[in-house]
Amino acid sequence: MDAIIISVLASSEEEALNIANALVKKHLAGAVNISRVRSIYYWKQKVYDQPEWLLLIKTRKERFEDIRAEVIKLHSYEVPEIAAFPITSTSEAYIKWLKGVT
Repeated sequence: MDAIIISVLASSEEEALNIANALVKKHLAGAVNISRVRSIYYWKQKVYDQPEWLLLIKTRKERFEDIRAEVIKLHSYEVPEIAAFPITSTSEAYIKWLKGVT
C-alpha cells in the first residue's frame, strides 16, 4: 500500500472542517490536520496576502481520485490546490492503521 499526504488549502475554517469531516466520515482519509496559514499568491492579475486553512489529509494513493472529486464538490475555490506527496518512511503499525480505516 502506498501512503500519501494530500495538501489542500481552504478559504475558511468552516470550509476546512466541512471537507475534513466529509473525507473522514466516508473513510477516504484516516485523519486530517487543519492549521491556519498565511498565503501569498498570484490570482487573476493580482497578488493576494491572506489567511487560509491548510488541510493535510492522510490516506492511501488509491483514494486520491475520490478525494479530489470530493474536495472539488465541497470547495469554494475555482481552482483549489489538491497536491499529493508520498509518505516515504513510517511505521508498519501506521500503515496497518491507515489501511484499516480507509
